[in-house]
This record gives sequence, C-alpha cells and structure tokens, in this order.
Amino acid sequence: MFNTDDILADKYQLKQRLGHTATGHQTWLAIDRVTQENVTLKLLAFSPQMQWDELKLFEREANVLQSLEHNRIPKYRDYFDIDKELGGGVAWFGLVQDYIPGSSLQELLERGKIFTEEETYNIAVEILEILIYLHKLNPLVIHRDIKPSNLILGEDNHIYLIDFGAVQAQGAMTGVTFTVVGSSGYAPLEQFWGRAIPASDIYALGATLIHLLTGISPVDLPHKDSQIQFSDKVNIANYFVYWLEKATNIAIEKRFSTAKEALESLQNKRLIINTNNSRNQLSQPDYSRFILNKTENKLSLYLPPKMTHQITDKIGKSVLFIILFLLAGITIGFFPFSLLILLFIYKYFQDMRVIFLEKSFKIQRTIFGLTYQSINCSNNDIIGVFLYGSSNNHQVKIRTKNRSYIIGENLKEEECAWLAKEIQDWLYYHSE
Repeated sequence: MFNTDDILADKYQLKQRLGHTATGHQTWLAIDRVTQENVTLKLLAFSPQMQWDELKLFEREANVLQSLEHNRIPKYRDYFDIDKELGGGVAWFGLVQDYIPGSSLQELLERGKIFTEEETYNIAVEILEILIYLHKLNPLVIHRDIKPSNLILGEDNHIYLIDFGAVQAQGAMTGVTFTVVGSSGYAPLEQFWGRAIPASDIYALGATLIHLLTGISPVDLPHKDSQIQFSDKVNIANYFVYWLEKATNIAIEKRFSTAKEALESLQNKRLIINTNNSRNQLSQPDYSRFILNKTENKLSLYLPPKMTHQITDKIGKSVLFIILFLLAGITIGFFPFSLLILLFIYKYFQDMRVIFLEKSFKIQRTIFGLTYQSINCSNNDIIGVFLYGSSNNHQVKIRTKNRSYIIGENLKEEECAWLAKEIQDWLYYHSE
C-alpha cells in the first residue's frame, strides 16, 4: 500500500520497510521532516477483516508508551490516523517512536550467532532492569511478548525492549486479561489461559535467554512435563543453569515472582562464583573416600565402609571367623569382647548416605545393609554448614534450628573444606 518516500500525516517520510510484520501491519523507518531525525513508524490497517481486539491493542500500546520514561524503551512521539482516501480505501492508524539503530537478537540468531554466557548474562541484567521499572508502575505494565525479535542490540551495545503491541496495563490488581496474546515457546501457559502476571514476563525472558545460548527456539527444544530441557546443550556455570530453570518453571509458585527478585538472585550468585574463581578452587583430595554425584535437582554423598569388599576378600574367612567368635561371646556374658566387637563394627563397617533435594535433605547410616539411623530435615531449617576440629580430626556439621548433624568425622582439613563448600554451594544455588 505504502511506498518509499511517501509522506504521512504531512510530516513523516517513509524510507525503508522494517522487519517481518503480520497482515495489516507495517513497520517503517521514516524521517521526521521537522526535526530531520529517524523514527520508527508502525501502521495498522483497519479493514473489515480485522478483529476489534487488534485495534484495541494498538491504541493501548500508544496510550501506554506515552506514560513510559525509560532510556531502554524507544520514546513515544506521535499517534495519528489516515483516512480511507489516502489509505487506498482502508483507514490506517500510525504510531511513531524513536528509532533505535542496531539489530534485533532474532536477526543475529538467524545469522548464526550463538551468544556466550557473558553476553547472555549482560542481556538478562538489562532486560530485568527494564522489567523492574515496568512492573513497578501503577497500574503495572506487563509486556507479554518478550522474545528475540523484540529486543534490539543497539549500536551503543545496550539492549532495548520494543513492540508493546501485546502490552497489558489493566487488571493490575488481579493480573487478569481476556485478550490472549504471546508467542509460542516464549509465553507461559498461564498467559494462554488469559492470565498474565509479572512472572509471565520473567518466563519469556528465561526462554529467550535459552534461545540465545542454544541457538534453538524454545518450541523446538525437548520438553519434560512442559519444562524446557536445555542443560545438556549449553556450557555455562551451574548457577546460571539453575537460575534459568527457575525462571522458566512451568509452575508459577516455583518461578521468580518479581523481576527484582530474579535480578538479585542472578547477581548475587554470580558474585559468589566470581569470588570463588578468584581464589584457588577447592577440589576433592585424592585420598578422600567420599563419592559425590550431582544432577540438576539432587546432590548425593556416599561414604563407603572403611573395611571395603576388597579388604574383606583378602582377609576373608579369618575376619568373619573372629567376628562370629566375638559375637558369640556376647551370648555367654563376655562383656569386654562384646564392647570391642561393637566398636570394631561401628568403625570399619558402617557407611553413610547424604542426599540433598531442593527442599529437604536426608542422612542415612547403615551397617551390613541394616539402617540404624535415618534423618529427614527441611532445608529451610538449616542455619549453616560449618567446619569443626583440629589437626587431622575435622568434621562437617549442618546446624539446623533444633540440632546439628555430623556429615564427616576424622577428616583432614583439606577434605573437610571441600565437602563443606560443596554442600554450601548446593544449598545456596537451590535456595528460594
């Protein structure tokens, strides 16, 4: 309908068609003939085929943009309509904003760019700062369409949030809207159910960051129980994996509830990582008998018996004979022998398992496969993880509100420090 060099509203001269737009929508780079500045001009055709909701969203976008004052959101300039005679028999509406020179993140992805952890982290911080501003407004503003194509990497290397065509600035008290908008793969389920809340924008941000890191659209990544599976396709710090998993948790109550909370979590955990990286890393000593396994949602520690199967195989029947002989002494009243055998068994045949989950931990001690101690406790009750002892007799204690639990005994300081740090890091990364 419109062509290069056309002049609209007696003021805006079209220069270049921008981006990919839907039917009845056009976006142009234009010149404001008064100021000689470049502007972005969005056009909407009010045709018989168009739904009224489209016009309402367009008008809402214009109204919301007029109230926004943020240096990473293109500034509102003008709103006008074009009558049918000039619009080829169709009425058009125009929205004018500042033009941001640069490329959208979608354009960069299409050129084959895979974003580094550092680049993605910086993008996350800048978008969260914008969301903090939007979500604090009264009424609050929910963007509802955060995705790579709506994020511009400016020539100044800052990120700009554009296209408020899906914005929600009403229903601020309940977060309820009856206009279902959003982009598949980036919008959470509650948004398609007609309920958008601040955490919905956080989900979209998380999905966008996963796209930047993997180069794969979230809709094309595998899902398990509606949760995006991406950790095996990225090489980033654990804290960032955990953060992204929480940001994109399908359950609203398990997601970051505010942009401020999400930003503080991201920055604080990165600070801990960088502080640790500036010093010598703690690694498990070669002599340590602990077997440690970590997955996305579980930390497992296993301390096998000192009397391993290899040793018992070598000593074999003689040891078993002695044990049986001493045990027999218990039945005939040889108390000293019974005490010695109990101490011997406790020292050399007990094993221990400690399992940390996202909300709780369990300590289990067994002898000959028989459990003699099993403890379950909530992670919320943990006050701290501490190192105690002197010389070569150190231990790790988990102190809760009610009591302390020993994780390792008679350890060397090096092993104890490593074990305590592993537990501390796990608890910190999985804290609410």
